[in-house]
Amino acid sequence: MSLEDDFFHEMLDAVKNDRLTLPTLPEVALRIRDAVNNPMVSAGALADVISSDAAMAARLVKVSNSPLLRGRIVVDNLKMAITRLGITFVRNLATGLAMEQMFQATSEVIDKKLRRSWEHSIEVGSICHVFAAHYGSLKPDQATLAGLTHEIGLLPILALAEETPELLEDEDVLDRLISRLHPKIGGIILRAWDFPEELAIVPEAYLDFTRNSGGQPDYGDLVTVSNLQTYIGKDHPLARLDWSTIPAFEKLGISTDLDENVGEEFQEQVADAIQMLS
Repeated sequence: MSLEDDFFHEMLDAVKNDRLTLPTLPEVALRIRDAVNNPMVSAGALADVISSDAAMAARLVKVSNSPLLRGRIVVDNLKMAITRLGITFVRNLATGLAMEQMFQATSEVIDKKLRRSWEHSIEVGSICHVFAAHYGSLKPDQATLAGLTHEIGLLPILALAEETPELLEDEDVLDRLISRLHPKIGGIILRAWDFPEELAIVPEAYLDFTRNSGGQPDYGDLVTVSNLQTYIGKDHPLARLDWSTIPAFEKLGISTDLDENVGEEFQEQVADAIQMLS
């Protein structure tokens, strides 16, 4: 078998036999989630938990003052930020933002791919946020987290690839392996992290362009559409798809006419969301 096939089957066997080493959520995200799971938690108590991580606290204050979310009063402390954003929003946003530290590696090839994936995930998460704010009943904070985690499955793939020098010499093979493996592994990771099923399905759902779950649109539909938006005007196979055949657009009530989706106001809001998450 080829190197690609060997690696592919090795990963599948690790998944099948529960031998895959899964990444763990950063400690700050776990602490925040534990605090939020207490139905009696207050903004002040949550602020005490988050303040142990100065970088996270500063980012949440920054987000609360972003153009998409700011109010009349400038937020200058963490408790105010939590009050403005809401406890659930803070949990989802902190989880997403904390993952940035996971998208780093020592190998130059792997580090480059991880950083590119994180930048893409921020763009997808930003588009998800804007669409969710304007269409249907999907929540912007959940939508943002869905976008930020849709490629999470590549982490264990690249971790193993970093130990396989031959793969680092052939990026085309590595890219094909990521495409073939990351959706299934992503779902496994999110379920191991106790994500709600509506988010755990996203890594496998968003690339299924014939998927039609019926009824109301879900976060898989939203990430499908948002991911496609990132390839507009680019030389990428996904840019050449016939969007009119993809059920997710109709379910969300989003036009497949590009001019309607990439207007100036839409682009400004996405840019604001990217700045919020960066």
